Amino acid sequence: MFDPNVWAAVPFHFWSLVFFSFGCTVGSFLNVCIHRMPRGESIVSPPSHCPHCQYSIPWYLNIPLVTWLYLRGQCANCRAPIAIRYFLVELLTGLAFLACWIRFGPVSAPLALVSCVILAGFIVATFIDLEHFIIPDSITLGGIAAGFLCSLAVPALHGVKTPAAGLTSSIVGIMIGGGVVLAILQLGKLLFGRQKIELAPGSRVLFTEHVLVLPDRELPYEEIFFRESDTIRVEARRVECVDCCYWDTPVRLSPQRLEVGERVMKPEDMPHLEVVADRIVLPREAMGMGDVKFMAAIGAFLGWQATLFALLASSVIGAVVGVVLILLRRHEWSSRLPYGPYIALAAVVWMFAGREIVAGLLTR
Repeated sequence: MFDPNVWAAVPFHFWSLVFFSFGCTVGSFLNVCIHRMPRGESIVSPPSHCPHCQYSIPWYLNIPLVTWLYLRGQCANCRAPIAIRYFLVELLTGLAFLACWIRFGPVSAPLALVSCVILAGFIVATFIDLEHFIIPDSITLGGIAAGFLCSLAVPALHGVKTPAAGLTSSIVGIMIGGGVVLAILQLGKLLFGRQKIELAPGSRVLFTEHVLVLPDRELPYEEIFFRESDTIRVEARRVECVDCCYWDTPVRLSPQRLEVGERVMKPEDMPHLEVVADRIVLPREAMGMGDVKFMAAIGAFLGWQATLFALLASSVIGAVVGVVLILLRRHEWSSRLPYGPYIALAAVVWMFAGREIVAGLLTR
């Protein structure tokens, strides 16, 4: 199937068209993953449908790129708007697959195909992280397993020739990629593990079942808690519970424990708590565990050199993007930014030109 002579018997740019078309089709499926994975929904059932009116989309209205343009970004049934993200993901995936073929096809068709798999995973992870600030385990842990198997089947991913060498490089990549980022996460927790938010005197703060409500924003607990020890701390002037009221009392909330003064209970036993305070202290992460697993998956596919390059390059990319957004007043200095997209972009740079960049820097 992957005999170079067989692939060479067909004009090169015929395969370019095939890869682009196939990529757009895969992009349509990636849109399903991006929408459903963070919500815990099946990516197989039910079939594609409008999220507004539940209209089941027939195949002739589910043609990548063409359908969105033909319908002018609207549902054919209820005319509700369809986000341009659907069109962009299909186009981006098509272009990504085309780039993989042009870059790696002349070297190895299997290498081009596996590179397409890697970029598809990056696209899903990027769009989910941008919207939900998470990277699902099905992508990261699944990526680690897939990278391990692909390294066995296509050792050229790591620039080696034998399956044993490919497996070795994959294992080392997993250990170094995940281990280094985990160490950074732990160090960041020690150095920058708390974020103090000053409130106007007498501000009211609500602890609901799923969300912390501050005077100017709402923070879901899933964006605050990353480990069991993470704790929200408040020195409350007044605490209003369902059954009692406290004055000048410390409040501590972690995923498994709520402390109001000396009273200790489970958070679910007090689904609504209101406090009056001048300051609140939140746990803060340098990175999330999703980034640790994501980097391990990159190491599984591309090896330890790729993880170190991605770590350094993503820091530069993230810093530049963060400063630009702040200057454009789209973010504040304390705002949280998803880090997965920067890791993915840095890994893509490595795939297409990383070794050349490193070699050029070392020869200067």
